[in-house]
Amino acid sequence: MLRQFYSQVVSVSKRSKADFTPRRGGFTFKQFFVAHDRCAMKVGTDGVLLGAWAPLGQGRRVLDIGSGSGLIALMLAQRSGDEVTVDAVELDEAAAGQARENAAESPWPQRIRVHAQDIHHYAQQHAAEYDLIVSNPPYFEPAVACRDQARHNARYTETLTHDALLACAAQLLAEQGTFCVVLPHDVGAEFERLALQSGWHTAAKVNVSDRADTPLHRVLLALTRRETPLQEQALAIKQADGSYTDDFRRLITDFYLFY
Repeated sequence: MLRQFYSQVVSVSKRSKADFTPRRGGFTFKQFFVAHDRCAMKVGTDGVLLGAWAPLGQGRRVLDIGSGSGLIALMLAQRSGDEVTVDAVELDEAAAGQARENAAESPWPQRIRVHAQDIHHYAQQHAAEYDLIVSNPPYFEPAVACRDQARHNARYTETLTHDALLACAAQLLAEQGTFCVVLPHDVGAEFERLALQSGWHTAAKVNVSDRADTPLHRVLLALTRRETPLQEQALAIKQADGSYTDDFRRLITDFYLFY
């Protein structure tokens, strides 16, 4: 079960459908709206999984690398107390601007800071500051060009290789901190191998499938710089009839409307 990762989630009161008027150009959650029409990568299940799952613990400084629309930063702000600050670093100027607007319109504008900056440069200025670092990173090797440069940068590892991401996270993470990513399952296996070679340890892993009887397609990894017993679990998103499983509902109940 995923119970230990739910303890930090802030509960919200149930509301009826009449209380909500979903907006266009983005995704409406229970406590905030994510506009993403100026972002190369839109709100998706990967980001929602990471934002709902990443273990906050007692940390007060959180960093989202490659924040895009600010989705994960907003989810972590909702899950944490007033003492927690969330920095969101995004290379693309348009996406960073939209993330800044999303944060400003959220219930936590004073706790989320968006930086339009290359993470390599940011890491040089903020070493060992963060208790939790999260990233929904690029994962395709350069191949057929995307239709625009912003989408290319968001999807491909050409501008941020996984080796470089691990190095930046190691530089930015506090000694007792945790670094979390979400990746396709096969890519995640290689990422984990690179991490172990670089001195990281896998503290937690969730193997994600669409249904219990389908192949694994995503993995959530929590890495630390200190050796710790591995907690490995499985998560199926849907049941055979297409409805959400109880485990997935527990993850998203404070975020998705009507769950």
